[in-house]
Amino acid sequence: MKNSRSWVVYASLLVAFWGTWGALSSLPTKWYDYPDEMVYIIWALTMLIPTYFGLRGVTFDRRPIAAFYGLIVGLTGAGGQLALFHALTIGPAYLIFPIIALSPAVTALMAIVLLRERLTTLSVIGLVAALAALLLFNISDGDGDVTAGSWLVLAIVIFIAWGVQAFYMKKAATVGVNDGTTFAYMTISGLLLIPVAILMMGEFPTDFTWKAPALTAATQVLNAVGALFLVMALSRGKATIVAPSTNALAPVLTVILSLALYQTVPSVYAVLGIVLAIGGSTLMIYSDERKDAVSSPDPRSEPEGSLT
Repeated sequence: MKNSRSWVVYASLLVAFWGTWGALSSLPTKWYDYPDEMVYIIWALTMLIPTYFGLRGVTFDRRPIAAFYGLIVGLTGAGGQLALFHALTIGPAYLIFPIIALSPAVTALMAIVLLRERLTTLSVIGLVAALAALLLFNISDGDGDVTAGSWLVLAIVIFIAWGVQAFYMKKAATVGVNDGTTFAYMTISGLLLIPVAILMMGEFPTDFTWKAPALTAATQVLNAVGALFLVMALSRGKATIVAPSTNALAPVLTVILSLALYQTVPSVYAVLGIVLAIGGSTLMIYSDERKDAVSSPDPRSEPEGSLT
């Protein structure tokens, strides 16, 4: 049986890897104008590294149910990533990202309805604060009027897909699928969509310096390893707590690292987001642990002679 507190360790590692990746992920495009589709392809390949470590010491689960949940997780994640690249070419990032940022709400709602996970009053307050933080982190000033179009449909599709992905990571664990198997199916799904990424580019680029793919690989491996920690955190903790808290805290580290590396002063929105992310995540984690402590009485308090 997995330690009920171990999810905090993996969630913390996830925040560390994704927060660092967030601060560095734009460098290949910014420095070398590297295509987003190539970033996707290299990301899919870097997923092989944590897959190897994830499968060490465990047996690949060949049950149909493992394949079913694994492919749902993989295709919703990788498909959403490809859809995001296209959405950003036809729509405004400052409107697309706030919509996508609310995907943990989908995860939490599905967990409450389908997995019967319960939220305490403090958890509800923390969830609302975390979701508000995600919105604030993604708010930026936009100039001019924007007309809703296909980009809005894509943003909503991604928002739902990534929320569903996190839920099925948790669902796979409830039927006994090990973390390595779930992640392996994520990797397989990502690799299967590489031809789609190439078609989106029109042709495979060959006129870039080797530094562009090397830098992309160095940054995307952080993303890939973080994804493995997400699977591990969700298999051990409640989806209603893990998804919103980790998605809210990772941008906090990104903002802090960006401030240190690029001397970027955070906006008022980002500062408010930091406060809400830390406060909301703390409330959710505290209330979850407090609930577990109440629901798991000290065995020493059982009367003598009681049956166990």
